[in-house]
Amino acid sequence: RVSVPNDLEFCSELARQAEKLGVETVLLDQRKANLYGVNLNLDHGALVPLYFLQEIIEKVPLVHVTMGLLSREKLYAFGLAIQQTTFNLDKKLALIISGDLSHRLSEDGPYSYHPRGKEFDQWITGLIKDNDLIRIMDTDPDLCEQAGECGFNPLIILTGSLDGYDYVSRLLSYEGPFGVGYAVASFEIKGRNPNRQVYDKLLSAKKKKMAEIREKESPYVRLARESLESYVLTGKPIKLEGELPEKMKTRAGVFVSLKKDGHLRGCIGTIEPSKNNIAEEIISNAISAGVADPRFSPVREEELPEIVYSVDILQPAEPVASEAELDPQKYGVIVEKGGRRGLLLPNLPGIESVEEQIRIAKQKAGIGEWEKVKLYRFQVERYY
Repeated sequence: RVSVPNDLEFCSELARQAEKLGVETVLLDQRKANLYGVNLNLDHGALVPLYFLQEIIEKVPLVHVTMGLLSREKLYAFGLAIQQTTFNLDKKLALIISGDLSHRLSEDGPYSYHPRGKEFDQWITGLIKDNDLIRIMDTDPDLCEQAGECGFNPLIILTGSLDGYDYVSRLLSYEGPFGVGYAVASFEIKGRNPNRQVYDKLLSAKKKKMAEIREKESPYVRLARESLESYVLTGKPIKLEGELPEKMKTRAGVFVSLKKDGHLRGCIGTIEPSKNNIAEEIISNAISAGVADPRFSPVREEELPEIVYSVDILQPAEPVASEAELDPQKYGVIVEKGGRRGLLLPNLPGIESVEEQIRIAKQKAGIGEWEKVKLYRFQVERYY
């Protein structure tokens, strides 16, 4: 058990500075913890570093932060808010971040192996060695997903706290026992450097990237986006006008997927056609993905500019005799048991094996992991 004094003044000021930068925070007390269903006990991510600081923590007030799954830009902004709070209160600060690198370094580790796990760890430790942590913002989102990491987002907060400063970073140790990557590093601030103030540039780069995505989007994705935007803004589905492209006049099952900041924000679809044509299927499923996916709260108006869409047009499914006929990169899978059916699309980040593909499809259908099922495979045309 570890007991430390909380710096409530710092907490309050940090919340104010974060709000100025558009980052939502919650100052948790017991009442709010009950309201949100949150446990106030510290997790191992905090307890492990605190264990090694026992000699000093009774004398030093602490601020414990549990981060949400925010965009990279907002995580960076939160780090900047930490910096500004420190200045405003004229306090000295030691920022400790805690998290693992890849959990997928070994075949005999507790997590499934992925060859890109080692690549992720080499990328992160290389940035630290090169004193160039800002390049963490360029990390491929698929690399993070495939590595199975949990320390990437805390590192972005740390990077934001160093905005506008020269610093010296040192990789003190790195090891990968048990198939999990562990690194210890230090970052020592040396002085102000206006050339390292990059927050505004990050925001501009994100806006430019989203504009490029919109400019290149396919007709299918444009229809999905306009359908959800119209519904969120007016409460009414979009009306089809003019002549449809020939492909959209046909019928097929359709899935519409939404992502925000690299994370899934909604996905709803139909295994078989349920509307008059593909266009109507896209409209219906785009709206449902945005406002009716039970895993997520409805998409809000202010989120619309940040949503990235993809549309999968399903080809007819065919039964397979065994798992040997499946390939998670090429084929989606449908599992069926009685009246229960579950589907998983092909070529999804992090899904590397047939076994994992089937397990997730069963989970979505409420089918037990060891229950025998009928298997079907299908291919898709995926549009961005």
